[in-house]
Amino acid sequence: MNRDDVWRTIDDERASLADLLDDLSASEWETPSLCAGWRVREVAAHLTLSHTGLPSATWALLRARGSFDRMVHDTAVRQAALPVERHAAHLRGMVGSRRKAPVVTHLEPLLDVLVHGQDIAIPLGRRRSMPVDAAATAATRAWSMGWPFHARRRLAGFALVATDHPWSVESGSRVEGTSAALLLLVTGRLAVLPQLSGPGAPELSARLSPLR
Repeated sequence: MNRDDVWRTIDDERASLADLLDDLSASEWETPSLCAGWRVREVAAHLTLSHTGLPSATWALLRARGSFDRMVHDTAVRQAALPVERHAAHLRGMVGSRRKAPVVTHLEPLLDVLVHGQDIAIPLGRRRSMPVDAAATAATRAWSMGWPFHARRRLAGFALVATDHPWSVESGSRVEGTSAALLLLVTGRLAVLPQLSGPGAPELSARLSPLR
């Protein structure tokens, strides 16, 4: 995908996710998401913060005593205190903008909205489709990043092969899935394990099982 295609997809995903948020009940907003320790409302709030400028980001990092993870958590919690109807409005208001957080590429907002959209939808039993090319592009970015996903280390010894796109990485025991499922796997979402197949899938599930 070229840069313009990426931004068009981000716009589409933000708009459709805002529509989903408009439809949530009070109990759904309080449902635990796939992000450990975050409810649906914290994930939604986090997605509205990708326009944060450098001064605000610097101040938030100082408040978090230099911990990036704590900064991300704390800013999402503060933003989540807003009335829930504000989150869809904020997200919809970002459509058409090309602003992004400091020191990230245009691929991080794509990665965020695709994965966090599933972090919201899957626990709620809401079906949310993912564009195949966008999923593959985001998976490539997540695979290359190292921190915070460390996908190459976690998934070493397995060949990940998409069933709906010519996307694949690594070598070893073959694990197959849709590009959307593999994106979620690469970013550490274990809820996707039952969707995977191939000779390496049982071994991968055993390795990543939270009971191990």
